[in-house]
Amino acid sequence: MQLVVARIGRAHGIKGEVTVEVRTDEPELRLAPGAVLATEPASAGPLTIETGRVHSGRLLLRFEGVSDRSAAEALRNTLLIAEVDPDELPEEEDEYYDHQLIDLDVVTEDGETVGRISEISHLPSQDLFIVERPDGTEVMIPFVAEIVTGIDLEEQRAVIAPPPGLIDDRAEIASSRDAASWQASEAAKGSEAPQTAEDSEDSGDES
Repeated sequence: MQLVVARIGRAHGIKGEVTVEVRTDEPELRLAPGAVLATEPASAGPLTIETGRVHSGRLLLRFEGVSDRSAAEALRNTLLIAEVDPDELPEEEDEYYDHQLIDLDVVTEDGETVGRISEISHLPSQDLFIVERPDGTEVMIPFVAEIVTGIDLEEQRAVIAPPPGLIDDRAEIASSRDAASWQASEAAKGSEAPQTAEDSEDSGDES
């Protein structure tokens, strides 16, 4: 089975290094020197990793045959794809590969449907579930034990205990807009109380 493990970013320096957006929990395994990766578009690869290092929190890779900045920049936005055994499991019991989590249904502990995991974003500080909601919008769920309280691969679902505002922020935004509309309506009616500078600042914050 083929899995996207990284996306190539901008060139770094003049010797062919590139930054990469990591999309795997095991970069030390999937993106190690010597690894041969397929690419999307296919015409850019396959690519063999020559060296790898971390610089300012970003992983930098150099590929065999890519020795200058122009060649590195030509690879920008290329996806790196690894061949993975679909039956392979992580060593730790509470760890998961991306392909195990993609397409899981996300529900709250109360049974409310949130959406479906469409992508895993691997950030330096934490991983995020990118969840597509039934209306087509997306919400980001931090993959931390305090929020993601259960992963059930048999039932194909992830259970979350979202803190206030994590999944209902759109309702809060709507409320703010309603409040702003009401204030504007009242002002249009010619309210007797003159608006102060402080009121103007508050109105500007609402927009």
